[in-house]
Amino acid sequence: MTDELIPYPTDPVSLFKEWLAEADKSENVNPTAMALATADASGVPSVRMVLLKHVDERGFSFYTNSESRKGIEISQNPRASLCFYWKSLLREVRVDGPVSNVGRKEVDDYFATRTRGSQIGAWASKQSRPLEGRFELEKRIAAYSAKFNVGKVPRPKDWQGYRVYPERIEFWQERKFRLHDRIVYSYSGEGWKSQRLYP
Repeated sequence: MTDELIPYPTDPVSLFKEWLAEADKSENVNPTAMALATADASGVPSVRMVLLKHVDERGFSFYTNSESRKGIEISQNPRASLCFYWKSLLREVRVDGPVSNVGRKEVDDYFATRTRGSQIGAWASKQSRPLEGRFELEKRIAAYSAKFNVGKVPRPKDWQGYRVYPERIEFWQERKFRLHDRIVYSYSGEGWKSQRLYP
């Protein structure tokens, strides 16, 4: 762990990419794992782990079933918070902002890169809905494996991509005696503004 303070680059997305690249080298499992927090129409929150699939100036993208709990909550209340924690680096990044759908072509292109087993699984799983037993899921996997036995597996219409557009990004670096280093970026129409925070 370095004793240097988090720098003040103009673009926090570039800083995030630098940190993610370092995490990719130091984390043994899923450096792109992030906690995704959503809330339903009445404001009741829920959180789960998902994988970041792409990040650029447009935002942070992930994919899921639109009829899952998180998909339904996003349709009711299109805002989310993300949290990355890289234990090997003692670093955390938090992202807050509105959520929008990823374009159809981008979703199709990404779905095409998934393994065939994952593509079949996307058809077989009624994500977040009650499951009577494991055999029920295995039967659905077998049925869709037979249905798409030849050729490409098409993308299910309810398998979608979502993008969190960052309005706020906070970088956190652990320090001794809990005197952690924190810097937050807030976006306005004039660009990003940064501010260091008390630990």
